[in-house]
Amino acid sequence: MSKIDRLSALIENFRLKVVPVAPNAANLIAFQPHNSSEIQLEFHPQSKGVECARGVPLFTLFADFGSSANPVLAALPNIFCRTVQPDDEIAPLVQMLANEQMANRCGGAAVLGRLGEVLLVRILRELLDTNAANSGMLAGLADARLSRAIVQMHDNPGRDWRNADLAEIAGLSHSRFKELFVQIVGENPGSYLRRWRLTLAKSEIERGRRVDMVARKYGYQAPDAFSRAFSRQFGIRPKSLAMQHV
Repeated sequence: MSKIDRLSALIENFRLKVVPVAPNAANLIAFQPHNSSEIQLEFHPQSKGVECARGVPLFTLFADFGSSANPVLAALPNIFCRTVQPDDEIAPLVQMLANEQMANRCGGAAVLGRLGEVLLVRILRELLDTNAANSGMLAGLADARLSRAIVQMHDNPGRDWRNADLAEIAGLSHSRFKELFVQIVGENPGSYLRRWRLTLAKSEIERGRRVDMVARKYGYQAPDAFSRAFSRQFGIRPKSLAMQHV
């Protein structure tokens, strides 16, 4: 069986941008601790301004997820940190970032941004591979059984999914699938799918897509039903949000 892609839908549907910033505005940094040749990498998704007093900063970046409504941001742990060993896969990437920030050449901000985005994806991969999240989306994607169903929901959000269909994809009984989903993700599959659809819908409306087209795309044939569900989720009617982004 081919390996499923657990990240592409998250990266393609939501803004993930990395920019070089001053240390007091950074949430993704690498530094060399005092009296050590090691490199420490830290990512604080919910913070802005990481303390570098423990060593010499090699690069200081800000990973921007667009808004607090981004489900990727909500699923991340408060902190990711690790020592980068010379033989680590990400060691050359970290060194390239450090070299680029130190050189301060023309076009450097663009290079730091692109390399930083690659580093961010590598961090997300590592969080999935090590099952670093206790609950939520990343915890579900880290589970070999649930991830198959969650990826299908992510890739085909407009489909009329039934729990029985998703349980079959996960290779579980209907009852065991629901039980495990709530235990690991923290909500039932129907609630998760509904929130995922509405989050995608919000992103599209903010980009200027027509509300009625977005509603139909994500399984809402009745505009009033979509408006009510959207308002409950985000505290604003979809048409009001659309007017803000005209």
